Amino acid sequence: MRIDPRHRSVSTSPLTRVRNLGILAHVDAGKTTVTERILYLTGATHKRGEVHDGTTVTDFDPQERDRGITIFAAAVSCDWDGHRINLIDTPGHVDFADEVERSLRVLDGAVAVFDAVAGVEPQSEAVWRQADRHGVPRIAFVNKLDRAGADLDQAVRSIRERLRTVPLVVQLPVGQEDGFTGVVDLLRMRSLIWTAGRDTYEEGPVPDALLAEAARRRRLLEEAVAELHPVALEEFCERSALSEPTLAGALRDLTLSGEGVVVLCGAAYRDCGIEPLLEAVVAYLPSPTDVPPVRGTRDGAEQERPADPEAAFAGLVFKVNSTSTGRLTYVRVYSGTIRKGDTVLDVGAGRSERIGRILRVQADRHAEVDRAEAGDIVAVVGPKAARSGATLSTPAAPLLLEPPTAAAPVVTVAVEARSRLDTDRLATALARLVEEDPSLTVRTDPETGQTVLSGMGELHLEVAVEKIRRAHGLEVGVGRPQVAYRETVVRGVTGLVYRHVKQDGGAGQFAHVVLDVAPLEPDDDRAEGFEFSSTVTGGRVPQEFVRAVEAGCRDALAEGPLGGHPVTGLRVTLTDGATHSKDSSEMAFRAAGRFGLREALRTGVMALLEPVVEVTVTVPDDAVGTVLGDLAARRGRVSGQATRSGTAVVTATVPLAELFGYANRLRSRTQGRGTFTTRPAGYAPAPATVPGGVTSS
Repeated sequence: MRIDPRHRSVSTSPLTRVRNLGILAHVDAGKTTVTERILYLTGATHKRGEVHDGTTVTDFDPQERDRGITIFAAAVSCDWDGHRINLIDTPGHVDFADEVERSLRVLDGAVAVFDAVAGVEPQSEAVWRQADRHGVPRIAFVNKLDRAGADLDQAVRSIRERLRTVPLVVQLPVGQEDGFTGVVDLLRMRSLIWTAGRDTYEEGPVPDALLAEAARRRRLLEEAVAELHPVALEEFCERSALSEPTLAGALRDLTLSGEGVVVLCGAAYRDCGIEPLLEAVVAYLPSPTDVPPVRGTRDGAEQERPADPEAAFAGLVFKVNSTSTGRLTYVRVYSGTIRKGDTVLDVGAGRSERIGRILRVQADRHAEVDRAEAGDIVAVVGPKAARSGATLSTPAAPLLLEPPTAAAPVVTVAVEARSRLDTDRLATALARLVEEDPSLTVRTDPETGQTVLSGMGELHLEVAVEKIRRAHGLEVGVGRPQVAYRETVVRGVTGLVYRHVKQDGGAGQFAHVVLDVAPLEPDDDRAEGFEFSSTVTGGRVPQEFVRAVEAGCRDALAEGPLGGHPVTGLRVTLTDGATHSKDSSEMAFRAAGRFGLREALRTGVMALLEPVVEVTVTVPDDAVGTVLGDLAARRGRVSGQATRSGTAVVTATVPLAELFGYANRLRSRTQGRGTFTTRPAGYAPAPATVPGGVTSS
C-alpha cells in the first residue's frame, strides 16, 4: 500500500480528518504508556494509566496486567485538533506478531516507538518489516530520553542502519537523561518545555546554548529532504534554504511514499513530547482519502471501491472477541455505510449476517453509535460466524477483500481436561480460542488421540491455556511443548518412473509420470518452499494432467518419510509421461504425482529441519560468561556481542526446542537482571537423532 503523494486528496470530505494508526514497538519500549498519554491529553480519559500499576486502558485483560506486557491488540478512539484518531495499541512480544499482522492489514499509518537507550531492538525490526510488507507509512518516536544512557543520535543511527530507511529528525532534545525537559522544534525553531505538574508545554525561543546546534541540525534536515524531494530541491537550490511550508509538505510526501521517516523524541512517562507527536500524526500520516481505493474481487474480476460513505459497503473483519456480554466482531469499514439492523453478506462464506449494534471501541468499554462510515474502525454485535479475515459487504454488490495472512504455528502442546466430564467444555473453549486467534490451531493427533494446541511460541501457548482456565473455569493439563519440525531433500533423484494402474471392473485408472526431484538452492527465495515445473513436450501429458500431477505432489508434502513432518525446500520437475486413451484422468495423475513423489523422497537422501530463533540476551557484564556457556549448551551459535552502559548484549541463533524454560534459567543465573527476546530465523538442520527415535539420513 505504498502511497503515491500525487494521490493525496484535496477533498473537503470529513474523512480527511480521520487517522487510523497503530502503535508499533519492541516489548517495553513504551507503546502502552504513549497510548495512555495520548488518551489523557485528548480528554478520552481523565487519569493517567500506568503499566506498573495495572491501570492502563488498553492493557485491560487480567493477564496483561499480571504480566505487565501487551498481549492483545486493543482499539481506542480519541479526538485531537478537530481530527478523530482511531488507534490500535499492538503487542511487542514476538509470540503475538500475528496480532500485529492483522492490525497492520487495516491501518493507514503507524507510530513506531523506540527506546532511546536500546535503539532498534529485534522485535522493533520485525514489526517494521511487517509494516513494510503492508506499505504502511510511519513516523518514529524515540521514547525514554529521561533514562540513564539515553542517546537520540545513537537511536537514530540504529534506525538508519538496521531499518534501511532515511530518518528525518525534526527535534533536538533539551537536556540529557534526568535533566531532559523538552525539545527544540526544528521546523518552527522554537523550544517546547514541559514542567512538572503541567499537562502541556511552554513555548519559547531556542535556548542560547542550543542555537548553533539547532541551526546545524535544521540545515542537515533541509539537505536530507532536498535530496529526496524534487520540489524541495528546487527551492533549496534557489534560496539555499527551505521555508517552513515547503519543508512540512515535503516531510508529508516522503512519509506517505515511504522514502523517509520523520523522527520525534520525548519521554512519555513524564508526559514529554506527546502533543508534538499528535501534531505530527495529523500533519504527516494519511487519512482514508489519502490511501488508494481498496481492491478486491467480484465474480473473479478485480475491482476497486473508494473510501466514500455513499459507495456500496465493504468492510474487513480483523479481530473477533468473545466477551461476557456477547461476541464482538471488529471491522474496518473501507467503503459505504452500515447501520443498526442492516443485513450484510459474509462474502467468503456466502452467508448473511445481521448487524444488531455498532460500537465505538475504547478498549474494553464501548459507546453505541447508529452507524459507521468509510474510514471507521468499529465493533459490531450480531454476526454469529464471521471469522477474522472475513469480508462483510452489501449483498447486492459483494466484494471479496484479501484477508490478513496467518503465520504457521511453530510450538505445540498436548492439552486435556483434568476431568472427563469437562472434555466437551474444553473442546468448546478451544474452538472459541481459535476463532479469536487464527494463529492458534487445534487438532487431534491420529496416533495418540491427544488434543494438540499449536501456536507461535511458549508464551503464546501459556497465555492461551491460562485464558481457558480463567474464562471457562476449566482445569487443564498441558504436555511438554513440541516444535514443528520440517523435512527437506539433501540429495534428490533423477528420472524416477511411477506408473499408477488400477483396474477394478469399471473405468480404470492409468497414469505414467517421470519425475526429477532436487533441493532448492539455499539462496533461492523459495528455499523454504516448493517449486514445480514441467518439461514435457509433444503433448505426451496434457496440461490439465500436469496440473493434477502438481496437486498430487503438493499432497505428498504433508508427510515426509523421516517422521511424518511436512516436507519443504524442494523442486520437482515432470520430465515425461504417458496417457491411456480411456483410463487416464486428472484423479489418476494426481494419485501418480502423490505416490511418485513419496517414492522419490524415500529413495533420495532426506534431512530433518528444526525451527531456530534469533535470541538477543541483555545481561550485566559480570554474567556474560555464564550466559555464553548456557547458550552453547543449548546448541546456540553466537553471532554478535556488544557492551553499553554496563550491560552486555549477546545475539545468538538457537534451536527453538532448546529455549523452553530459558526465561527461568536466565533469571536464576543473573539474579533476575537478565532479559531476552526472540524472533523467528527460519529453519536449520537438526541433529541426527530426532524425537521419537527416528534418525535422519
